Amino acid sequence: MKQRRALALFSGGLDSILAVKVIQQQGVDVLALNFTSPFFGCSPILDGEPLAAQYARRYGIPFRSVPLDESFLEMLRHPRHGYGSALNPCIDCKTFMLRCAGGLMEELEADFVITGEVVGQRPMSQRHDTLRVIERDCGLDGLLLRPLSARFLKVTIPEAEGWVRREELPAIKGRGRKDQIRLAAALGVDSYPAPGGGCLLTEDSYIPKVRDVLDHLQQPAVRDFDLLRTGRHFRLSERCKVIVGRDSSDNEKLLAVIGPGETTLRWMDGASPLVLLVGEPTEVDLLQAGRLLLRYTKAAKGEAACLSLQVDGNRSEISVMNDLQEDELELLRI
Repeated sequence: MKQRRALALFSGGLDSILAVKVIQQQGVDVLALNFTSPFFGCSPILDGEPLAAQYARRYGIPFRSVPLDESFLEMLRHPRHGYGSALNPCIDCKTFMLRCAGGLMEELEADFVITGEVVGQRPMSQRHDTLRVIERDCGLDGLLLRPLSARFLKVTIPEAEGWVRREELPAIKGRGRKDQIRLAAALGVDSYPAPGGGCLLTEDSYIPKVRDVLDHLQQPAVRDFDLLRTGRHFRLSERCKVIVGRDSSDNEKLLAVIGPGETTLRWMDGASPLVLLVGEPTEVDLLQAGRLLLRYTKAAKGEAACLSLQVDGNRSEISVMNDLQEDELELLRI
């Protein structure tokens, strides 16, 4: 009998680990797909390696990282099913990733797709009705199996065809984790991340930065959102914002992503953060960016200071007054 293969949506969390292990136990070959975006799946934890990759290696799970492209950003701007309590389009996001997984099935010689979803665990995306909506919209046509809760859901093709034995699957539902913890112990899964979190679109301090990008760019790129994880952000005008490095690590990250024609500023007479101007700055924006920069230096207050300005490798100097007041700074902060 041909060995069947499944693609798993894999976050590295306990539910996704268990879903893979349960299906592997039934003799199915499983490849874990970890979809990444500027909002999730991208945080290195150890030696630059994402969390999901570490847990996949720990438990012998074949692993592939799949970056999401600009089409994901378009979904974020116009989610068909709206947002959760923050800026999280959970139903559309899960549907999008499943559709991507389905698009990889032929290339990766897979027969079906699995997830670690549990009926009733999340109020927006894991209710019975929303699970049906996701299955309907992702286009997998009976080839989507949720192993942890499958016995509470309709029979899928993998179960009907005998690729997976339904009666041997666990029957887990609800928000508690006791059943998952017991199953983990039985499967030898003795280490896993704490539940919850992981998506920046649910974090209060991050959401205004995302909204600012969506409000000011008609076609934002992945880079525009990648930058949101670095430095302090300030909106100077409709066509220009400023990012101020918080420390040397931020400065190095900003230096690594400077685009053609973009301007950077630094104070010349002492320790200084790097300032990156994003967009199309005017002369007024440039001077305002300089005033912002000086607020984060030890330059003498109320006096002019000399700044180094660089564009495309060409360096010049400008003089800017260090006179920006705290209330004015806060009005600019995103």
